[in-house]
Amino acid sequence: MNPLLQTDPSLALLVVRLGLGIIFFAHGAQKVFGWYGGHGLKGTVSSFQQRMGIPLALGVIASFTELLGGLGVLVGCLTRPAALGVAIVMLVAVYKVHWQNGFFLNWGLQPGKGHGFEMNLALIAMALALMIGGGGTLSIDRLLVR
Repeated sequence: MNPLLQTDPSLALLVVRLGLGIIFFAHGAQKVFGWYGGHGLKGTVSSFQQRMGIPLALGVIASFTELLGGLGVLVGCLTRPAALGVAIVMLVAVYKVHWQNGFFLNWGLQPGKGHGFEMNLALIAMALALMIGGGGTLSIDRLLVR
């Protein structure tokens, strides 16, 4: 298990981990629990099915991957697999939703135009940094390796 959990005591990885973990835990909590103005699991999965053709089981997996992957990243527990999970969710989001809107976010909120994939790319890059470097300092992974 050491290669999976091994990490340097990097403050930079801690900063990336906290940012990515907070973002994904919050989005997962919206999807699963309906917190922060979300629709809850039933509404999220229904929306995934109707708007994107994502099957029920995959919608549930994606929602819990954001919630539990975000929590794992946040506390640095199994950081690499958690980061891989959220990166995969973002790749699917780019493919299913954002690619057709181009690169940039729709800052002007133009009607009928969604957001591009630039934010997804930044989140994927953060996840890749954690997959390469691990959870960094103050992570559960680091404590387990000791």
